[in-house]
This record gives sequence, C-alpha cells and structure tokens, in this order.
Amino acid sequence: MLLATTPTLEGRPIRQYHGVVTGEAIIGANIFKDLFASIRNVVGGRAGAYESTLADARSAAMEDMSEVAAKLGANAIVGIDIDYEVLGADNGMLMVCVSGTAVTV
Repeated sequence: MLLATTPTLEGRPIRQYHGVVTGEAIIGANIFKDLFASIRNVVGGRAGAYESTLADARSAAMEDMSEVAAKLGANAIVGIDIDYEVLGADNGMLMVCVSGTAVTV
C-alpha cells in the first residue's frame, strides 16, 4: 500500500477513487511513563517512552486505514491527514486518527 500526504503520486496517475478511509488508535499512558516524563520535564531531554507510545499509536492507525483501503481494492492512499488528541479525565489516553482517500494507481 502506497501512503502519501500529497493529493497525487508523481508519475503514477490515479485510475480509480474508492472513497475516504480512516484509522484510529487509542493508547493509554501508564503511571511509569508519566513519572519518567515528569522527571524529563524537570531535567530536560526527550520523553522516549511517550515518543515510542505515540509512534505505536500512529502505526496502528495507519495499518487499520490501509486494511480498509485494501478491502476496497485500493493500492494507495493519498491526501493522508494525521490528528492527535489526548483523552480522559486526567489526559491519560492518546488518540491518533488518520484519514485519506483510497485510490488505485
């Protein structure tokens, strides 16, 4: 599955549009990640545990979207948009939503 944030794929004409496809992933951040992230906030540096969790959520959402597109007969998704939100009473959940247009090139 070819994935692109651009509306077209250079040198590959779109032969058929299959419609909008989406993928979502919601992942909880645990107390240990929160603790280490707080320490990083004080001393500086990157919060590797959160970065890893974010990457996992993004990959899961992209995989879900790709599966939907494949079921429609698409071999590419163009115009991909990625959105991030925090959820929950104490912002303990991370939601990644992706959407794009499933096409055949």
